Amino acid sequence: MTRFHPVVVLPPGYVVADFSGPEPAVHAFADGRILHLGRRPAPGDYGHVLVTEHRVDGAPLYALHGHLSAASLAGRSPGEAIARGQVIGWLGAREENGGWPPHLHFQLALERPATCDMPGVVDPALREQMLARYPDPRRVLGPIYPI
Repeated sequence: MTRFHPVVVLPPGYVVADFSGPEPAVHAFADGRILHLGRRPAPGDYGHVLVTEHRVDGAPLYALHGHLSAASLAGRSPGEAIARGQVIGWLGAREENGGWPPHLHFQLALERPATCDMPGVVDPALREQMLARYPDPRRVLGPIYPI
């Protein structure tokens, strides 16, 4: 028995990923095309962003990939086709991704976004209404960070 109790006790199945090494690649989950790309540079925002458009069971589905590296957007343009499994970017360093530790903000939308932005945080009172428009990606696609 150890002398001290853990400060954080993770629930079963909870995974902590360490992205402090080489920039992990971000892959397209399905065939589609680039809809928007841009940069949201304010502290705490998404940094470099790529929004893709897909058809799933005949219906449009949009995906935001935020906190990417600047290199992820280099040479890309709206309308560019992407293939399932294709590398479409890399996790960005804190200095270029809105000030966050390297990670992917991945969000789905059932409605076509007008820009390279989607609401990442909403009022808890609007949670169910927003989930109807922006479904939890894990419930649609399965694990985002498979181990």
